[in-house]
Amino acid sequence: QVQLVESGGGLVQAGGSLRLSCLVSGRTISSSAMAWFRQAPGKEREIVAAINWSGEDTYYADFVKGRYTIFRDNAKNTVYLQMHGLKPQDTAVYYCVGRVYSTSGEMYYIIPASYDTWGQGTQVTVSS
Repeated sequence: QVQLVESGGGLVQAGGSLRLSCLVSGRTISSSAMAWFRQAPGKEREIVAAINWSGEDTYYADFVKGRYTIFRDNAKNTVYLQMHGLKPQDTAVYYCVGRVYSTSGEMYYIIPASYDTWGQGTQVTVSS
């Protein structure tokens, strides 16, 4: 059974930083595209960042460009999201997602339906 387990969320003041981790168990992700989505209360789920299998190609939503970095360590089967300059509007549940059952990881994907496996999410709360 494949599991994506996020960690690293929490409460932080505006301007602060957090690093989210997504540890995948049950299957290697070395050939898989991965991404982070988020969902704030009352809002739709939205893409935050995406990464291809090698980490060479990445995508960032406009609202996080220059503040967030997505990267991965395939040897550890883990994907990360480093967040700096956090704002109250970044408050949301952050989800790690992967095309775990697909080997076409040479490109990234930004549509939720492109991903076959989702984590449970980790809460990020930014106070003003």
